[in-house]
Amino acid sequence: MHEVRTRRRHEPEAVSCGFFLLPRPDGFVLHMSASPEHVSEMRALVFKAATSSGASEDVADSARLVAGELVANVVRLCGPWAPVVVLVAGTDEGVVVEVHDPVPSTVPGRKPESPDNTHAETGRGLWILDALAPGWSVAPTPVGKRITCTLPHGEPASS
Repeated sequence: MHEVRTRRRHEPEAVSCGFFLLPRPDGFVLHMSASPEHVSEMRALVFKAATSSGASEDVADSARLVAGELVANVVRLCGPWAPVVVLVAGTDEGVVVEVHDPVPSTVPGRKPESPDNTHAETGRGLWILDALAPGWSVAPTPVGKRITCTLPHGEPASS
């Protein structure tokens, strides 16, 4: 369980070993170790931040799925408890999800396999990114790399 504090400027909302959550007016920044418990809590925070920014539940579900896939890739490539930074922000264009990891040399690449290939062991996460956040990008950073996805708001629901 995370300690919840009365916040001052730049003070985290929740903190525990390997989990440091900084809320922002448009979402949050989360520094965490990629443990199963932290990943589960991160997914819930993504959904909450996305819906709080005005995104539909469908877009929020997609943002939660994208963030979960990106962090799962970090765990697969770097191992459990890898340090990860997750940023979620609501914008006019949609919900932005950024995942920062410590290894710049492991850049995701699309594979020729079809997403329904039952023999493929990896690669479905990239198909998910392509479907839900077209135009996602990877950029090196001084401490690793950043993957950025924008999930468009889509068409408003008709009444």
